[in-house]
Amino acid sequence: MSDLKDQGTAINLLSCAKTFAGGVQALEPLDLEIAGGETVVLLGPSGCGKTTTLRIIAGLEEPDPGGRVMFGDDDVTRLPIEKRKIGMVFQSYALFPNMTVRENIAYGLMVRRMPKPDIDRRVGEMLEMMHIGDLEFRRIDQLSGGQCQRVALARAIAVQPRVLLLDEPLTALDAILRTRLRVEIDQLLRRLGITAVYVTHDQGEAMSLGDRIVVMSRGRVEQIGTPRDIYYKPNNDFVAEFIGTINRLRGIARGDHVEVAGASLPWSANRSGGEVEILFRPENVTISNLKSAHLKGNVVTSFFQGDRTKLILDGLGERQVIIETTDRVEFIAGQEIGFRIDPDSMIILNT
Repeated sequence: MSDLKDQGTAINLLSCAKTFAGGVQALEPLDLEIAGGETVVLLGPSGCGKTTTLRIIAGLEEPDPGGRVMFGDDDVTRLPIEKRKIGMVFQSYALFPNMTVRENIAYGLMVRRMPKPDIDRRVGEMLEMMHIGDLEFRRIDQLSGGQCQRVALARAIAVQPRVLLLDEPLTALDAILRTRLRVEIDQLLRRLGITAVYVTHDQGEAMSLGDRIVVMSRGRVEQIGTPRDIYYKPNNDFVAEFIGTINRLRGIARGDHVEVAGASLPWSANRSGGEVEILFRPENVTISNLKSAHLKGNVVTSFFQGDRTKLILDGLGERQVIIETTDRVEFIAGQEIGFRIDPDSMIILNT
């Protein structure tokens, strides 16, 4: 299967905006460079512009005048989808129900008039790669959702596309199967070295699959970065709230500490004065005795989740606070507990 290895085609979007009939701007001017072999995830809520961006890359939509789409050194802005040499995988699978698994995978190769011996060889490689050899002669209506998605991936990859585009491919599957296929897709993309653009609203998928994540909202990019950067260093309120669970407390910065909820938290930035918001993740705290605690709160409820317990606390501000602990201790409603926050994990935003 060595000939299936792809060196990856770089993608460059230059001032790509999209305005639909009636003057509705679905996408503000976007500049985005994607390296060859990189997997970039477009992440955001419905209506944020991520699918519009994917369709512009695919050639299903043209950008507004002045926008350009480059595949390597080739300007493909006006090139139709069938000439861009892309592979696409959809949420709906878009398989041919009247064909077998083998026939679906072979379809794109037949359209390209590949010799039959080469088609047979390539289809065999795809069946082996996707672990669906035993399904070769089944009809599509005889397959499960996960099996259909593997066939859709095999069909898209069989034609050796320059770019692989995936539009919410796992949304219709159950949680366990989504996790399993997420791992398989990640391993597959890295083994092939193909450039991939993946659209999802699922944060877990984005964090697992993306070399970089493009967080979008209302037709514009809020932040581009690695999963760790997006999670630990959000640029603004939207990114902080959208990615994972975040706690927010109001306070005042004073030199090397922040005053919040009647307590003083150490802070390494050493910035004087001003009202701020302190943001921190549930997992970046440690339960401590009340005397040495940074903050104290009352347990509203607790959720045992096997490897950890999630606690909902009040008494710390306008919003309840969510923390997690791996301590093997039972907590009861109304109990006062203390906890310490890792100073390096705190995110401080001006109000």
